[in-house]
Amino acid sequence: MHRLKNNFLQINIKSKGAELCNITSVKNKTEFMWQADPEIWGSHAPNLFPIIGCMKDDSYIYKNKSYHMPKHGFARHNDDFTIKNQTESSITFSLISNGDLFEMYPFLFEFDITYTLSENRLTINHKVTNIDKKPLYFSLGGHPAFNCPISKDENYTDYYLEFEKPENTASYVLNMNTGLLTHETKPVFTDGNKIDLRPDLFNEDALIFKDLKSRIVNLKHKTKGKLLTVNFEDFKQLGIWAKPNAPYVCIEPWLGIADLETTDQKIETKEGIIELESGAVFEASYSIEIDEKHLI
Repeated sequence: MHRLKNNFLQINIKSKGAELCNITSVKNKTEFMWQADPEIWGSHAPNLFPIIGCMKDDSYIYKNKSYHMPKHGFARHNDDFTIKNQTESSITFSLISNGDLFEMYPFLFEFDITYTLSENRLTINHKVTNIDKKPLYFSLGGHPAFNCPISKDENYTDYYLEFEKPENTASYVLNMNTGLLTHETKPVFTDGNKIDLRPDLFNEDALIFKDLKSRIVNLKHKTKGKLLTVNFEDFKQLGIWAKPNAPYVCIEPWLGIADLETTDQKIETKEGIIELESGAVFEASYSIEIDEKHLI
């Protein structure tokens, strides 16, 4: 376990998957991250790379060859992350392509994740370097799960998500049997920019947004105000998810999306895929800011 701490927050990160597993108030010991109850959902905040969601038949095609790829990619369960750099306020984990990974992902890459703690804000930066001689195709994203409710005297339905701008988009619907994306949508916003949390909200799996106007979302209590803010300026898609009836909510910045039901399975044409030229570097960050009144 690796730790960063300042006067406001302490965070812990596992070596496996470079996964964030705690955001804790230093003063009052409030824990803001879901604690991965294996009876419900045994993760905290998986790092998603090199794909988001499911691929059709858990596979894709590159240069006329089929490759296996697990849901959300291979980074989240990977034991090969190493610490590349560490200071008092930041730590960088690195995953470099190797022979085992090459069997499912025939590209040479370096994937760095940097956690930086500044007062009451945690920034997570993703850096992908193409060390191959050919283009690199990938997606990446976060999957942080936040405790909700935060106090024992509260209910899940006391909370809602508030987006920075009025939204007239809808959530894209997943096929529950395959995990693939359909062309169907469903409305989820109330009052223009709010999504009320309720136990059955995720009965049909995640809410998936491709075209939000907002790049900031707040998790708020209906009477007590803001708990935390996620800023996902660098990310085009967003997922919102939890197990039905579970006391947490995931706010997931994505660059990429699950396969469409109509996919041809070619990674070069996959919706949301990023193409990175040989020798090029790509970076994207999102941040989690805990409201100060919860840190006293």
